[in-house]
Amino acid sequence: MQFSSIIDDLAERGWSLQSSFLPSDVTHKLADECRRREAEGALAPAGVGRGEAQAVREGIRSDHIQWLEPGQAAVCDQYLGLMDELRQALNRELFLGLEEFECHFAFYPPGAFYQTHLDRFRDDDSRSVTAVLYLNPDWQPAHAGELRMHMPDGSQLDVPPLAGNLVVFLSGHFPHEVLVTQADRLSLTGWFRRRPADVLAL
Repeated sequence: MQFSSIIDDLAERGWSLQSSFLPSDVTHKLADECRRREAEGALAPAGVGRGEAQAVREGIRSDHIQWLEPGQAAVCDQYLGLMDELRQALNRELFLGLEEFECHFAFYPPGAFYQTHLDRFRDDDSRSVTAVLYLNPDWQPAHAGELRMHMPDGSQLDVPPLAGNLVVFLSGHFPHEVLVTQADRLSLTGWFRRRPADVLAL
């Protein structure tokens, strides 16, 4: 797997969009795994905030998620392994000091959305790079549910959640939102993390 275009994009502008990032059969297996978990009730309403302040607030976000752990499914392990290879490449070329990758399945039913937010918490800068892989092979413009990124120059970039699209961006630089979806919307959303600055200062 070649990561050079992702690395070049991040160095130049802070974000990258790759189409057909994975072979279609792998993307389909990941989508099937997400749908299976959703059908079994394994996905739970996502919260906002963290720690004791975390709460489900459907006026802000209305997706359902389940975190990936090694050993749950072979295709998930394959994806986690690939993301670890990307982590090592980002460290080697951009010296980001990334230590781990965390991700979850996200399922948005029709009518679901996520209001504008940053992926990095104000009091915790450990989330450094966001990576979202989309799993919707039959996506059409009428289905909506695009990822809308708010760029530093005031413009907006809408990323269609089409299966195989991978968007990677610096977590603390780009406010973004998920527009209201009109059809089931599946993704794997994750973050490359480093040690928080307050830990590094000890």
